Amino acid sequence: MSTQPDPRNFPSYRPPSEKEGPEFRGAAHRTATARAFGHGAGTYHDVRPSYPAQVAKLLADHATVVDIGAGTGKLTEQLAATPGVERVWAVDPSADMARVLEENLAVPVWRAKAEATALPEASVDAVAAAQTWHWVDVPAACAEFDRIVRPGGHVLLVWNTLDVTDDPWLLRLARIMHSGDVQKPGFLPALAAPWTIERELRTTFTQELYPAQLHQLMHTRAYWLRNGDKIHQRMTHNLNWYLREHTGLSDDDAVRLRYRTDAFLLRRA
Repeated sequence: MSTQPDPRNFPSYRPPSEKEGPEFRGAAHRTATARAFGHGAGTYHDVRPSYPAQVAKLLADHATVVDIGAGTGKLTEQLAATPGVERVWAVDPSADMARVLEENLAVPVWRAKAEATALPEASVDAVAAAQTWHWVDVPAACAEFDRIVRPGGHVLLVWNTLDVTDDPWLLRLARIMHSGDVQKPGFLPALAAPWTIERELRTTFTQELYPAQLHQLMHTRAYWLRNGDKIHQRMTHNLNWYLREHTGLSDDDAVRLRYRTDAFLLRRA
């Protein structure tokens, strides 16, 4: 059955983040954290949500689209089914992510980064980057996209984020899972020349998961992936306590997670 915890039954927690995006100690820390996604792609594909249908439609009629940081192909698949999109290519630095993507989609896939895609100049009509932009060197990636996107083309940046403003229960869950409560509602992505925002899409959706799947979702977070057994045991204990003892969920209780989707269509200034 489906249930939803009553937020009135839970103690208050510190308020949601007011940041525009994640913070790193420098380029080396950002790169090292991103490398955590070198494993765990199968679980990522199973429990991470896809994107609302209107996101991919922002690139309708862009004949050739490359999905940068494509992961396991959540957005790639939608782009391939978008009217007017004739060719979709996928790029990701993780061999494990690329492997899962290739197993599920018949699109060209290669390993590369947003800052160095290995594509020829003016070779695509659009670039998509979902759950990716906070991991890149923004000025370098913007320059690379300027090099590979044809005149009149676009860049699409997308994030799914747990909507921790929805209720206190979800905020506390996000903190236990280290799910990245670091982008406030209405945030704007960091950009560099020549790109500017042409259009914003802000929407929400829900995903229903059981307690075992919530554990799997926690296993897809960078904090889990880059740590070892000691941290894993602590996180597992904390999530079990929260779901079973504090909230009283059983294995058969599905919980609705509300997500916020923020998408930005960029054009050259």
